[in-house]
Amino acid sequence: MVANKQVIFTKIPKAYPVAGEHMKINESSIDLDAELPKGNFILKTLEISVDPYMRGRMRDESIKSYTPAFPMNKPMSGDTMSVVIKSNNPDYKVGDLVYGRTSQGIFEEYVQVTAEYAKNAYVVRNDAKSNGLPLSHYVGVLAMPGMTAYYGLHEIGKPKKGDTLYVSAASGAVGQLVGQFGKAAGCYVVGSAGSDEKVEYLKSIGFDDAFNYKKGDYEELLKKHCPNGIDVYFEGVGGKMLDAVLAVANNFARIVACGMISQYNLEKPEPLYNSMYIVTKRIKLDGFIIMDHMDYEQKFLDKVTPMLVSGQVKYREDIVKGIENVPEALIGVLRGENFGKRVVHVADL
Repeated sequence: MVANKQVIFTKIPKAYPVAGEHMKINESSIDLDAELPKGNFILKTLEISVDPYMRGRMRDESIKSYTPAFPMNKPMSGDTMSVVIKSNNPDYKVGDLVYGRTSQGIFEEYVQVTAEYAKNAYVVRNDAKSNGLPLSHYVGVLAMPGMTAYYGLHEIGKPKKGDTLYVSAASGAVGQLVGQFGKAAGCYVVGSAGSDEKVEYLKSIGFDDAFNYKKGDYEELLKKHCPNGIDVYFEGVGGKMLDAVLAVANNFARIVACGMISQYNLEKPEPLYNSMYIVTKRIKLDGFIIMDHMDYEQKFLDKVTPMLVSGQVKYREDIVKGIENVPEALIGVLRGENFGKRVVHVADL
């Protein structure tokens, strides 16, 4: 038997979750020498992604949404990268690198997976052995956050050369990519972030302009940094920021809404006051969930993987070590404390 730490969801939070109350670490064990049933295999978890959408899964299981609620007193789940260490399944061989899809990769040090569960949850990604990219990229830029950025910008935002693209939460997992994809499409790209250091980082990866949203009125800051208005807004914040964007947006602007992190931990959501601009400016506002577009995954991987390998696209990560730190790492993301894509490194290959 070997020790097997698990990240357990233990209580539904009303505001920000608290480590040790809403999420706990369970010291379990697993017998790695036991015979495996036909079709089963064992994964050693290497990387775990923590993402804002996970806050929405901390709800009563009776409340339906686009992604399932975390089962109470069970291991949490999300994007993971693992290696097969034992197998009785020809599709998952010992040594294979395996990606656990969004909402489905189990947060344990070792995971025994059945053939039935693996069908939709786990995908072999052995290209990671040869392309030189960090395994952590496979739960971020080459996973849900990256595909959200690429699909959302190109298929919903439909940027045109010369457009002004504004990206909120721009130094995070999705935003830093949206800006770089926008530059490649010929846009004038502006981003906002919560510190001067993050602002400088955005400029260093090619954003034309960036600002610290904590240093002024949102609408005035947008008018200053987007003097020609906003044609495409990649929305990750919501609330007062969305209200300000509606005031500054140009006619026929496109708003690509993938998240609204400012609202996730409020007991009462903030109101919008400028919603009439959606009508008068003929603004197109589309919300989307990337899991509805998994048929786009291969196209996305074929386009973006070479951009990373060549260095055309840069991706900053915020690495936390140890599965026992998953709760604090997630809470930090919800509070905006991360600088880049936050990933928990569980074990070396």
